[in-house]
Amino acid sequence: QDHPSKARNRIGLKTFPESERIRKKRKCLKSAIIITNMSKQAKIVSKDIPLAEITLRKYEKPQQGSSRDLMKKLCLSIGLLQPGDSRDVVVDVLYVLVNSKQPLSSKEVEDQVIELRKKHKLPLKGIASSNLRRQLKRLKDLFLIESLQNSYRITENESLEVIFEEKIKQYYLNSILERVKEYFVAVKK
Repeated sequence: QDHPSKARNRIGLKTFPESERIRKKRKCLKSAIIITNMSKQAKIVSKDIPLAEITLRKYEKPQQGSSRDLMKKLCLSIGLLQPGDSRDVVVDVLYVLVNSKQPLSSKEVEDQVIELRKKHKLPLKGIASSNLRRQLKRLKDLFLIESLQNSYRITENESLEVIFEEKIKQYYLNSILERVKEYFVAVKK
């Protein structure tokens, strides 16, 4: 006697058993829907966007070395660069601006960064205009640079030490520490 599904097939109802390929495809689609739903939920749930943040790292005392190496340690110390990160174009952007006597347009920054990377025989990674503008914004968000009429310069043409003391340490870092302290007090209650 024929299996009931085979009998239906002979009648013309076309209820073929699922092939393995169709089952896998359906399973993948279900997974994609679940992941999509989870990501939508994550977007709704994670509204804890920080108002300000800074990463600080302590390294050994500065040693004599190339000025680019010192700039790289500075970028690592203030969280502009992650340890082991090969995409270190932010080092060159800051280096170019620190060593410039006048404000530079983003195109001038780009040209000088490319020249600097070639001079140090570094790969030309991360030098797209969009990425360089992103790095300029990161430096601006940390108060290290400012923009004036589509040009960039070190904030108020000050030394990096003064910028750190006045902008980062006294203002930025202090405001973050005060808010963290408020959370410690609120949790204690």
